[in-house]
Amino acid sequence: MNLSKIKKLGAYRIGIVPLPIYLTLVIFYLLLTKMNAVTNDLLGALGILIVYSFLLEAIGKNIPVIKDLGGKVLLVTFFPAFMVYKDWLPQPSINIITDFMHNNNFLTFFISLIVVGSIASMNRHVLIKATSRIIFILVLSSFGATLVGLLTAYLLGMDLFYAYFFIVVPVMAGGVGEGALPLSIGYSALLGMTQPEAFGKIIPCVFLGGLIAVILSSFLNHLGEKNPNLTGNGVLLDGEKLEALSNKKDGRIDLNKAIVAGVFAIMVYFIALFLNQLLGLPTPILLLIVVMLMKVLGLISDELLEGGVGLYQFTITAITPLLLFGVGVAMTPWEDIISVITNFKLLFVLFMTVLSVVIISYFTAKKTKLYPIDTAIVISCCSGQGGTGALAILTAGNRMILMPFAQVAVRLGGAITVTIALTLLKFLS
Repeated sequence: MNLSKIKKLGAYRIGIVPLPIYLTLVIFYLLLTKMNAVTNDLLGALGILIVYSFLLEAIGKNIPVIKDLGGKVLLVTFFPAFMVYKDWLPQPSINIITDFMHNNNFLTFFISLIVVGSIASMNRHVLIKATSRIIFILVLSSFGATLVGLLTAYLLGMDLFYAYFFIVVPVMAGGVGEGALPLSIGYSALLGMTQPEAFGKIIPCVFLGGLIAVILSSFLNHLGEKNPNLTGNGVLLDGEKLEALSNKKDGRIDLNKAIVAGVFAIMVYFIALFLNQLLGLPTPILLLIVVMLMKVLGLISDELLEGGVGLYQFTITAITPLLLFGVGVAMTPWEDIISVITNFKLLFVLFMTVLSVVIISYFTAKKTKLYPIDTAIVISCCSGQGGTGALAILTAGNRMILMPFAQVAVRLGGAITVTIALTLLKFLS
């Protein structure tokens, strides 16, 4: 192949990667896999994630119908779980990705970068106003969705005790680590079942609730494209704009400012980690509180503001697909998803619960002068798999800039749900 043809191939891209570079990476990945020589380290894991995630994302963007239902997120997140189930991925690659996802805190790193970048781009007065209203809508939506879920279960002839504690509560409990796990521990103590048994009953609803929220989030995004008056395109408060949308000049990102923002994100993470040791609260929510306080107090300089937006743009483009694929391989059991999909009654109760969260938050947002589509996407994150669910839901809705508010919905909504459920169960048992 001559040089001119190679240059023409360079015009095609898989994700953000030029085709010649991508194909070369794939060839050597396959050769190294055949030799069992892919290294179980940072570069080995990133190479594998790039090979699969960018390809699946590109395919998901181009499948008719599916692309309008959050195709790229569905394919990059859930298809890898199916690939693991069918043994379509080399076992050494699965081991490398799983070790990387569980041992390197990659998700927390991602959330740190996103939270710093997105909060930096918000007006601090808008941040305060929007957060207080989001909390109100979150509580109202969670309560209303619980009633709808129980009513649906009742009409289907299901046991309401089971429907509440093993379907409705898990889907709004804040994910796996801070939702399903403490619930399973509480259930095992109060219901006389083993913790693994309780966890096995809870976890399928957590994952499928997240899948339903991803599809609804994609639908909301398309609704916003057709009705621009219903969305702020990443802004919650009606009539307000982002403080700074970009640090680009002539289409270029200021690399120095982006690096400074990255160092700032790591600094904030260290502060949150220290507070976690003192207070015992989850590190992600402490990180969110620290950044919000610094923003409200005016401690984030213009340099950090501009650098944070550049950092955000890099993180969304380069890291999101990798992280979604890693979640699919290491944290999404396909068997659990199938166990729920094949149970129509359970699936319908799940769907109505998550749909109610979206509908209630959508119409309540209108009354509180928030953009309904952006608000509904944020609140729907309380129905996902915690931080990983928020990542998938916001990506499907093209609203990753709203990650700070999604963290509020996930952490606060989950904590309230778990506390109420375990208190109620203790009273009933």
